[in-house]
Amino acid sequence: MKTVVQLSKLAEEMKLKNLTPEICMDEVEITSQEINRPALQLAGYYEHFSHERVQIIGYVEYTYLMQKEEDERSVCFERFISSGIPCVIFTTLTEPTEDMLFICKKYNVPALVTTRTTSAFMAEIIRWLGVELAPSISIHGVLVDVYGEGVLIMGESGIGKSEAALELVRRGHRLVSDDVVIIRKVSDATLLGCAPDVTKHLIELRGIGIIDVKTLYGVEHVKDSQAIDLVIKLEDWSREKEYDRLGLEEQTTEFLGNKVTCHSLPIRPGRNLAVIVETAAVNHRQKKMGYNAAHELYRRVQENIINKRGDI
Repeated sequence: MKTVVQLSKLAEEMKLKNLTPEICMDEVEITSQEINRPALQLAGYYEHFSHERVQIIGYVEYTYLMQKEEDERSVCFERFISSGIPCVIFTTLTEPTEDMLFICKKYNVPALVTTRTTSAFMAEIIRWLGVELAPSISIHGVLVDVYGEGVLIMGESGIGKSEAALELVRRGHRLVSDDVVIIRKVSDATLLGCAPDVTKHLIELRGIGIIDVKTLYGVEHVKDSQAIDLVIKLEDWSREKEYDRLGLEEQTTEFLGNKVTCHSLPIRPGRNLAVIVETAAVNHRQKKMGYNAAHELYRRVQENIINKRGDI
């Protein structure tokens, strides 16, 4: 399904001033993560023009237009505005002239302005659109921020994901989403998880119902989004199945083409899930810092074997 963002949401997030209030920005949809500075277009070159992108006119483009005669400027600007662009944003303390605004209204193209410099604004809007328009999926699970590591807890319904999340919240960690997690691929290395607006900050506990974590435990125990660093799959313990006891080989799972470290955790009565999840998060962070306890154990065993051989 194609992802879109309403221009009104973009304008609100970027704090843009709308100079064409007659045009309804809710009806304008942004479909591309990329933006465009129409330098070549204003000079008359429209081959390979990405008209679906947000168009930004900075100080250089603005002064180029201003040095033209009024009639020539109007023709140049009208050709640009009539090319099917979603909107035009003026940066660096520049504002469109009355004839420019008339052309924007004529073709129903919103004109917005920001006082930020072009480079800084471009970096911010590209970052924001990259997140909002990133490929996304919804999965069944719980996402918690544990010591800064995004831990996605998965498993069959009723296995104890929400209870583990609640215990983690009580231990000082932060809930991102319960039951449904929206995962966005913001880059080839990063998956960002968040909650649907309907269930944000809420946890469902069977036998009790819905609880509001933000209200009960405070805003310091919730978070709107979090990069997913580790996946823990809860499953019923089985005598027939062999579980990894050393962790020498790292297991992964895949979302949207990105691989994430994954641990399968067998559930038995008496196991403290919150403590185990905390330990897994800290151990994962330690591995990222260059230390692997399993490899250290293997090194010690090998060193011990070599020493014993030398004693013979």
